[in-house]
Amino acid sequence: MENRRPQIATVRRRVMEPAERRDAPSGEIVRHDLPPCAAAARAKFLESVDELAGAVDLTSADVIVSGGRGIGGPEAFEMIRELADALGGGVGASRAAVDAGWIAYSHQVGQTGKQVRPKIYVACGISGAIQHLVGMRSSDTIIAINRDPEAPIFKVAKYGLVGDVHKIVPALAKRFREGG
Repeated sequence: MENRRPQIATVRRRVMEPAERRDAPSGEIVRHDLPPCAAAARAKFLESVDELAGAVDLTSADVIVSGGRGIGGPEAFEMIRELADALGGGVGASRAAVDAGWIAYSHQVGQTGKQVRPKIYVACGISGAIQHLVGMRSSDTIIAINRDPEAPIFKVAKYGLVGDVHKIVPALAKRFREGG
């Protein structure tokens, strides 16, 4: 073991199917005593800031409604929030929407954002760039709403609605609020 450095692998939450639960798991606990200098930390915890107080954690959400460049601007995220609220879900966003300053980075889904695995993912005005797909393609059901019938998002979507997100999203929110 002298010539081997520690090997560590990590996986983001909800990226893969959970492993089957075992009633009698087995394993071996190996304890190592660390020299005092190895235990001394160079970093110091100052504070914890909860940027999303009251918001849904996207990595554990069962439903996510995301907006992209195709929704037109930051004010359009209000309709995204309304649909997410009607479905009991969280609000996500593409990198283009975050880079434009329309919504905080904490909502970004994709290769450089959060990788999510909800039961339902609604992509509104999102073209389907590979960087975004990396973060959401493991969703159980993907619903795409886009005015471009050739948008790449439709290749991964189970259901697709071609049309104006500004008409479709509010109509869906109203229907779900009314219990339809």
